Amino acid sequence: MNNTAFTSQICGLRPHLNQFAIKFTKNVEDADDLVQDTLMKAMRYAQMYKEGTNLKGWLYTIMRNTFINNYRSVSKRQAIVTTSEDLNSVQLSISASNNLAENKFIQKDINAAMSALSPEYYIPFIKYFEGFKYHEIAEELNIPIGTVKTRIHVARKMLKANLKMYRQEFGRSRYID
Repeated sequence: MNNTAFTSQICGLRPHLNQFAIKFTKNVEDADDLVQDTLMKAMRYAQMYKEGTNLKGWLYTIMRNTFINNYRSVSKRQAIVTTSEDLNSVQLSISASNNLAENKFIQKDINAAMSALSPEYYIPFIKYFEGFKYHEIAEELNIPIGTVKTRIHVARKMLKANLKMYRQEFGRSRYID
């Protein structure tokens, strides 16, 4: 099946996907976002669809997995909030706003550390940082999944070494430590 025909078929199922997405999200705007994410992933991974199988079922599976992954991501972000009444200096420094000049210096250091990475380490790391899974990165870059994990690990170590001056100030980072 060519890409145009495949795209037409999946776009024709959009009303069914909208109904299914609303059951997940309970919100029309979030449902639209979920449908759009689902269609984008379906087009990106069109080569994985086996012609003759249930296209609607395949799309529902992509949507369900996308919703679950997004839910986990949001849950992790919301779990960071502390409810203790005692504030210590670390909590105050995290919640305090920095001035713009300080932020510019920090961003400059981060950009320098990132540009110091060679493309073989930078590309897998940035894709992981953007939320791609190891297997997705491996498929896109056409390298083994073990190589992807190693390159991300090495990139973290390099960034950690280049940004060690911020370790004490900001504590552990999810992506670098």
